[in-house]
Amino acid sequence: MKTRSIRIGNVTIGGGKGIVLIAGPCVVEGREMILRTAGSIQKIASRHKIPVIFKSSYKKANRTSGKTFTGIGMDDALRILEDVRESFGMPILTDVHSESEVSAAADVADVLQIPAFLCRQTELLQAAGRTGKAVNIKKGQFMAPEDMRLQAEKVGATKNTKVMLTERGTTFGYHNLVVDMRSLAIMKESGYPVILDATHSVQLPGGEQNRSGGQPEFIFPIARAGVAVGIDGIFVETHPNPARALSDASSQLKLVLLDSLLSEVGAIDLLVKKRLKI
Repeated sequence: MKTRSIRIGNVTIGGGKGIVLIAGPCVVEGREMILRTAGSIQKIASRHKIPVIFKSSYKKANRTSGKTFTGIGMDDALRILEDVRESFGMPILTDVHSESEVSAAADVADVLQIPAFLCRQTELLQAAGRTGKAVNIKKGQFMAPEDMRLQAEKVGATKNTKVMLTERGTTFGYHNLVVDMRSLAIMKESGYPVILDATHSVQLPGGEQNRSGGQPEFIFPIARAGVAVGIDGIFVETHPNPARALSDASSQLKLVLLDSLLSEVGAIDLLVKKRLKI
C-alpha cells in the first residue's frame, strides 16, 4: 500500500518513494561532537542517495535511573540543533515531552517526535499538531499497531496531516523487546508513512540494573527485515563511540558501520519497491 507523501524541508517521505534515513546521536552531548557526526551522516547518506533527517534529543526525560544523564540543558541543546540545520541544511527531528516544551522545540525542529511512552497523551499530541510541524509518533511498547491510527487522528484533529508512525519494538517479558514485522504492514494501512527504529528495537529496557542494555548485533538484521516489508524510513541512533555515549550506549550503531547498513538496506528498498510498485 502506498502511504501519503509528506514534505519535510528538502526531504519527501512516503508516497512510494525510496527510504528516508533518520539518524543521529541519542542525545545532544556537546556542540563539536554533534556537528562532526551530522557532517559524517550527511556524507554517508549522500553516497547512497538516501535523504536524511538529523535526529538528536535535547534532553532524555525517560531514564531508567534518576542518576543518569538527561542532557546539557534544553536551550543550549536546541541552539546546537539549530546550528546543525544551518550548517548542513538537514531537517531536524527531536523529542518533546510536555506541552510546555513544544513551542521552543518547534522553533528549531522540523519534526516533533512523541516518545513511545507518551504516544497516548492526547494534549501533547494536539499541542505538537498545532505547531504545523511534522509529527513522528513512536508506537508504545505496549500498543497494538492498529491502535496507532487513533493516535495519528489526534494530531489530524488539529488540521495537521503531516504524521508519521514509528515501530520501536514491543515489550516481550521483562527487559526485552521484540519486533513484529506484521506491525509495519498494519500501520501502513493507516495511510501514514511508517518508519522502523532499528536501534531502540534492540534495547533491553532496564537490563543493566540502573540503565538499559542492548543487543546492537541485531541492528542489521532488523533493519534489513523492516525495509523488506516496504517501509518509508529507517531510524538509526548512531554515535562515533557508542561505548562512551551518555545515553543508550548499548544500542546505538557505531558511526563507522552506517555506510554498510545503508548499502544493504538501500539495495533491499530498491528491489522491494521496484517489484511491488508501491
